[in-house]
Amino acid sequence: MGRAPRGRRGDPYPVASVGIWTTTGSSATRTWSGRLVGSGVVTDDEGDLGITPDEKDWTWVLTRQCPECGLDVRTIDAQVVADQLRVNAGQWPEVLRRPDVSRRPDSATWSPLEYACHVRDVFHRYDQRLLLILTEDNPLFPNWDQDETAIRQRYNEQDPAVVATELVAAGAQLARRFEGVRGAQWQRPGRRSDGANFTVDTFARYLLHDPVHHLYDVTR
Repeated sequence: MGRAPRGRRGDPYPVASVGIWTTTGSSATRTWSGRLVGSGVVTDDEGDLGITPDEKDWTWVLTRQCPECGLDVRTIDAQVVADQLRVNAGQWPEVLRRPDVSRRPDSATWSPLEYACHVRDVFHRYDQRLLLILTEDNPLFPNWDQDETAIRQRYNEQDPAVVATELVAAGAQLARRFEGVRGAQWQRPGRRSDGANFTVDTFARYLLHDPVHHLYDVTR
């Protein structure tokens, strides 16, 4: 979930309405701020190495318990995801008060601050996608390069106190959006740019694993 910080993963691509997903990671070669980024390693505009993007297929989290964080999304009713998101978001401010919150444990793993920024942005992104599913007919989602976002927004230089406030607010907004889902809306479809399809139900349960696993990453 790049190579990533433990648990990091690329943008999830759900396929089929039954909830089977694949993962499309960052491209093997791309340019960023005029620099060549090869072999899946993202650099910032000064050429410093970032985290190697994770290109694993994490679809298995929908079919068995995660052996690391312990979450089994098969046991989760999508209608309780909103409450679980609020609980998770409420635990990040304590993490972000650590004096060493911006320190990476090793060169291949994000710092707790970087993880928190990522979770905040996941909440924002999924809120946007959920709104599209609920208001449009089988919408097509734009791609999101999570690794370039981390570099471009300089996650590890952001103010932890500000990030804490933004993360809690983003989690609350996404929770409210899920609370508005009713009946047949849980089966509304959406599409990614590769033509893959999914439902709100699958979207909700797969999403929940992301912040839960990342909180495990920074508290174990």
